[in-house]
Amino acid sequence: MASKKLQPSSKSALPFKTSNRERRQKLHIIRKKAIDSTRRDERFRRRREEDKDPRLREERLRKNIPLTLERKRVWDDVDEDIGDGLGVSVDAERLKRQKLDESDNDEVNSAQGEDSRSPDSDNDRDSMIDSASESDEPFTAPSNPPASHKSATERATSPTHSTTSTNLDLTPSALAARFPTLFSTSPPPLPKTLITTSLNSTLHNEARLLTTLFPNSVYIPRSAHRHSYKYSVREIASFANNRAYTTVLVLKEDQKKPTGLTFVHLPKGPTFHFSISNWVEGKKLPGHGRPTDHNPELILNNFRTPLGLLTAHLFRSVFPPQPDFQGRQAVTLHNQRDYIFLRRHRYVFREKRESEKSVVGPDGKEVKGVEGIRAGLQELGPRFTMKLRRIDKGIQRVSGQEWEWKGGMEKQRTKFQL
Repeated sequence: MASKKLQPSSKSALPFKTSNRERRQKLHIIRKKAIDSTRRDERFRRRREEDKDPRLREERLRKNIPLTLERKRVWDDVDEDIGDGLGVSVDAERLKRQKLDESDNDEVNSAQGEDSRSPDSDNDRDSMIDSASESDEPFTAPSNPPASHKSATERATSPTHSTTSTNLDLTPSALAARFPTLFSTSPPPLPKTLITTSLNSTLHNEARLLTTLFPNSVYIPRSAHRHSYKYSVREIASFANNRAYTTVLVLKEDQKKPTGLTFVHLPKGPTFHFSISNWVEGKKLPGHGRPTDHNPELILNNFRTPLGLLTAHLFRSVFPPQPDFQGRQAVTLHNQRDYIFLRRHRYVFREKRESEKSVVGPDGKEVKGVEGIRAGLQELGPRFTMKLRRIDKGIQRVSGQEWEWKGGMEKQRTKFQL
């Protein structure tokens, strides 16, 4: 219990105006200790009450969810036919679920209409006679209740989707028709990436690190001598296409730091422009490991809009479809607030120690079947953050002439594009 000497008085919350510096410091320490002791007693009292009634703890944890920007996320109100969906913030999974519900309702209504019709004329007469008594009650077709828009507080208390895996089967058909090379129905070729840099670049070490991140990739330095010919990105793409490359990756530099990545999907585009921030090499990470030549597993998280699905298909085309599981390496691309966080880890499964807690699911309950198993992670690097800036149409001679999508200054902070 809190000591009587440390109980905060009515004067403790007011600023002290005494001119004595030592006394002012002493009073501040006494007030701080009294407030900390009161809070500690409050925590212990709440713990004793929750031990007696566990429902109080569940209710408190359900309400104590921070109201973040992800939980305040808003979507565009669009019709059923959104076309390719580029530039529209709409949840592809929710849109597909809505179409399935509407098709089910149409089938139910058509089945009810067929059952109400009878080929027998006697039954028609009986139904006409019987309908006279029921004509006072108007027939209303069954329909779904209108979906009410949740408030920010209701969205905050609902489960978050920030760790949801990306379902690539939700791609709109119009988007797949617009980019047939990325959404090909035939088995894709084995990824082969050509990595280069911008002119007069000094990021040779960073470019070589990218060859360890992207499987089956080769780094070719870009000549910048004053007497040599300076190849454009379009000419480099033509050179790579003739040698069975599937992607050209250009690393951009500013003040000797990586600032951008350009993905050119061969043979005809499109071209994706990303900005880079927070680049950290693997050797600067504490407790880092050394990567191997095994093909990693690819994890795509929280790409929900048509534009996000298009970006996810681009990253999928850079990694082989069949990973080497014996390497136990995983590359994670996690989208959050339109920022794509790239991490590479090596994982290992081990037995749970007595001091460790069990694996808990998104609902806060223990996951059944893995009570005695824990997963250990070791980051390999490099790590960096990307943000999609523009998607150019095809492979252009000068970047930015014609674009499929271009990021703008979004004034509404709760609306995201990916």
